Amino acid sequence: MIRIAKPTDPKKLEELKQKINDENYIKDAIKSIAQRLTKEILYNNEE
Repeated sequence: MIRIAKPTDPKKLEELKQKINDENYIKDAIKSIAQRLTKEILYNNEE
């Protein structure tokens, strides 16, 4: 099955470009990913 990408929204792309340069945004994103991974690891270890 061939998937066709959605057209890029220039407004959304600009927002993401600004966020990637925001140190606080990056710190929060890393923290969120770490928390999700930790929960997933702990959940899998309980099984």
